[in-house]
Amino acid sequence: MDLIPILMFPALFLLIFAGIPVAFSLIIIAVGAAFLVFGDLAILQLYGPILSTSSNFILAAIPLFVFMGAILERTGIALRLFQSLQIWVGGLPGGLAIATILMCATFAAASGVVGAVEIVVGLMAIPAMQKYKYDGGLISGTICAGGSLGTIIPPSIVVVVYASIAQLSIGQLFAATMLPGLLMVVFFLIYIVVRAIIKPEDAPSIKSAEASLPLAQKLIITAKAMLPPLLLIFAVLGSLLAGAASPTEAAAVGAIGALLLAAAFKELNKATLVASLEVTIRVTAMIMLIVVGGTMFTSLFAVSGGGQLVRDMVDYFGFEQIGLIVFFLSIVFVAGFVLDWISIVLICIPIFTPFIKAAGIDPIWFAIMVMVVIQTSYLTPPMAPSIFYLRSIAPKSLTYKHMYWGVLPFVIMQLLVLAVVAIWPGTATYLPSILVGL
Repeated sequence: MDLIPILMFPALFLLIFAGIPVAFSLIIIAVGAAFLVFGDLAILQLYGPILSTSSNFILAAIPLFVFMGAILERTGIALRLFQSLQIWVGGLPGGLAIATILMCATFAAASGVVGAVEIVVGLMAIPAMQKYKYDGGLISGTICAGGSLGTIIPPSIVVVVYASIAQLSIGQLFAATMLPGLLMVVFFLIYIVVRAIIKPEDAPSIKSAEASLPLAQKLIITAKAMLPPLLLIFAVLGSLLAGAASPTEAAAVGAIGALLLAAAFKELNKATLVASLEVTIRVTAMIMLIVVGGTMFTSLFAVSGGGQLVRDMVDYFGFEQIGLIVFFLSIVFVAGFVLDWISIVLICIPIFTPFIKAAGIDPIWFAIMVMVVIQTSYLTPPMAPSIFYLRSIAPKSLTYKHMYWGVLPFVIMQLLVLAVVAIWPGTATYLPSILVGL
């Protein structure tokens, strides 16, 4: 019987490498393991994970956040924001790359959808940076790294799923991501500025026509571009962190707010609404199918002896707290080579959580380190979803060589953030502690 959990992961990777979608691979392995373990009672055992997923109220926030991001993606809010940022930072070394990172951070905080940030910003930033002869590697790295911010900056869907699986407060987990997310942005900006100063030909500064406008006009342009997404961010995160709304209610506030903003700018029409609903249904169906498959997989892994298998491995190596954290984060990092973020969370976190609690490790602190590692795997080959997103929108002049070499410095920046969070846990736990005290 102990052989079944040992074979489940190799069988899963075999199906994935064979080209079978992750969700179906998880379900196939779970169903096969269930029949081997429970025989005729397999269907009854599989019904439990499906019921718990379908009745999880927190997961109802996912389609609402996806819809909010889809509406913002199809309006002119993003373009106006990008143009206003160029007014202020375009003249700095690496100004367009700086504007791109700031744009990604703001849009990530207003949408919460991984991938949408990279595509929306990339479609605007790539032509602008190529026009001013930016280095192809820097263009690629900036777009990919900026897009990865949607993993950790709230209201990230990654956080919603993680909190649901690990039974943590979404509000506290959102609060915990704020300082590391801000630190990530700062490190990205420092790298861009330093590179632009050392090699100005890689990232020349620009001077937009609006930069010469009077200060009052620039402030008006900026206010019109910045206030809508900032109000949306405040409405979603403010209502959640203040305890005025549940995660699902806060997501509903964001969805309604996105509709109102689109209507206020006269950019809400039937085509936009239908396209946004189509994206919402498609993305939500994909996520929920993976959630069901992942829940079935981990449940069967646990009941077939997987929990004891991991416990024996931990006991064999004699891991203390630090060793246990390094061991689990290493698994997440390696899994990121072949799995997407949601599969990693659904497979690994239910297995890790009992050991994290038993070892007395702060689950919020550990969660943030996992988030940073997942964000790093978003840029890391061979899976590297960020590079696949970029390839779908990039011109042929941006090659895979540009992309793979371009993301490396930003991966280093992410690992530096991981080191900061590991050495100073307060970067992750301070804001949630304040939230508890309110």
